[in-house]
Amino acid sequence: MAYYRRSSLLSVLFLLLALVCEARVLLQSPGFVQTQNTQFVLDGSPFFFNGFNSYWMMNVAADPSQRNKISEVFGQATASRLSVCRTWAFNDGGNQALQISPGVYDERVFQGLDFVISEAKRYGVRLILSLSNNYKDFGGRPQYVNWAKSAGAPVNKDDDFYTNEVVKGYYKNHVKRVLTRINTITRVAYKDDPTIMAWELINEPRCQVDYSGKTLNGWIQEMATYVKSIDNKHLLTVGMEGFYGDSMPEKKAINPGYQVGTDFISNHLIKEIDFTTIHAYPDIWLSGKDDSSQMAFMQRWTMSHWTDSRTIIKKPMVFSEFGKSSKDPGYSLSARDSFLNAVYTNIYNFARNGGIGGGLVWQLMAEGMQSYDDGYEIVLSQTPSTSGLVTQQSNKMIALDRV
Repeated sequence: MAYYRRSSLLSVLFLLLALVCEARVLLQSPGFVQTQNTQFVLDGSPFFFNGFNSYWMMNVAADPSQRNKISEVFGQATASRLSVCRTWAFNDGGNQALQISPGVYDERVFQGLDFVISEAKRYGVRLILSLSNNYKDFGGRPQYVNWAKSAGAPVNKDDDFYTNEVVKGYYKNHVKRVLTRINTITRVAYKDDPTIMAWELINEPRCQVDYSGKTLNGWIQEMATYVKSIDNKHLLTVGMEGFYGDSMPEKKAINPGYQVGTDFISNHLIKEIDFTTIHAYPDIWLSGKDDSSQMAFMQRWTMSHWTDSRTIIKKPMVFSEFGKSSKDPGYSLSARDSFLNAVYTNIYNFARNGGIGGGLVWQLMAEGMQSYDDGYEIVLSQTPSTSGLVTQQSNKMIALDRV
C-alpha cells in the first residue's frame, strides 16, 4: 500500500512537471534573440540564460528509433530550466554524414536535424547551430581540404581551408544549404525559425600557419558577410575559444602559454559578428597544475574576456564551453560539482553587471549513450547534485531578466 501511494505520488509529480514544461513551451516568445549594445535581448527585454552543449543530437536523431534520446535530454533540460542548447549542424564525409561529398546530402540525416529543431521548439529551447569543425571529428576542415585535393585543387594542409577558393566554395555551399533548408516537420525554413538563436561559423577555429589571427580574420569577414547575405534575422558568432593574438600583444599573457592562430579582439570586432565566445578547459590547457591553479586561470580568463567584450569589442559574450573530465587524475563527482559551481558563480556575477548572456556546460547526454562518452558527459537524471547546481544557476540567470 505504501508503495502504491509512493507510485501514485510520483505519477502526480511527473504529471505536474509535464504541465510545467508544457506551460513553459506555451510561454516561449516567438521572437528572435537579438543584441543591444553588450546585452542579449528578446522582444525588447534582457535575455539571460543557462544552457548546455549536446553536439551529438543530429547524428543520433538520424535514426528515428533513437530520437527519444533527444526528447529525453530536452525534457531534463527544461526541468532544470536550461534554455539554450549548442549542437552541430554538420557531419562531413565518413560515417552517417550529413554532407556525403561536396553538395551531396543525406536526406535521412537532414531529417534528423529537422527533428532536433522541431523538438527544441516543442520544449522551448533555443539553439546555437555550428556549421563546421576545426578538427577531423565529423569531417571538419580536414575533410573539406581532402575533397578539394581529390578534385585537383592545389591544397596540401588543413589551413588551406581558410584561403583556397575551391574549399571556400564548398563551405559556402554548405552554409546556403543549411540556412535555406525547409524543415520537413515544421515547414519553416531554418533562416526564418526563431527557435535558432544563432549560427556559429566553425567550432574552435585554429590556424597554425599564421599565429597573428590575420588569416582567420579574412576568412571570418568573408564568411560572416556571406551568412548575413542569406540570413539577416539570426545572430552570428565565430565559435572561438578566446585565445588572444597580435592586435593587442600584451593580452597574450592571458593565454595558457601558447597561441592557436586566433585573435579574440580583432576576430570579434568584425561588424557582422554579433557576440563573442570563449571556451575553457583548464584540466587540458593546464594539465598537471592543481585545482586551485586551474581555477585561478579560469577566473583571469573569464574576467579578461568579459572586460574586453564590454569595453573594446562592445558586444555581449557567451561562455560557450566548459567542463571537467572524469578521466582526469583525482576526479570525483564532488570535484566536478565544485568546479561547475565556481564557473557558474563567475558567470552570474559578471552577468549582474551586464555583458555576458550565459554559459553552456559541456555536455549533456541521455542514459544509454556510453559510445559518445568523452569524460565530460553529464546525465542529469543520474547525478542529482549536479542537476541541483544546474537548476540553481538557471533560476539565478532567469531572475536577472526581471532586474
